[in-house]
Amino acid sequence: MATEQIAVRLPERLLSDLDELVARGVYQSRAAAVRAGIEAIMRLERQRQTDLAIIDGYTRQPPTDSEEHAAMASLREAILDEPW
Repeated sequence: MATEQIAVRLPERLLSDLDELVARGVYQSRAAAVRAGIEAIMRLERQRQTDLAIIDGYTRQPPTDSEEHAAMASLREAILDEPW
């Protein structure tokens, strides 16, 4: 995979926190920590886009009363099946 280097300026406190993670072995390097952060942001953004698409679908074609009742019954059953 091709990579490209970028320059990032961070406030001293944030850099200190980042260095602490590296020192504790949470990340192998500053770069690894920054990559992990960007990957997390991208996962969240993909999930947000999926959520918006689902909302759009339900907005365009709302569930019928029958579908809503079935979903609620399924939810109640799932809760009752929990071992709490």
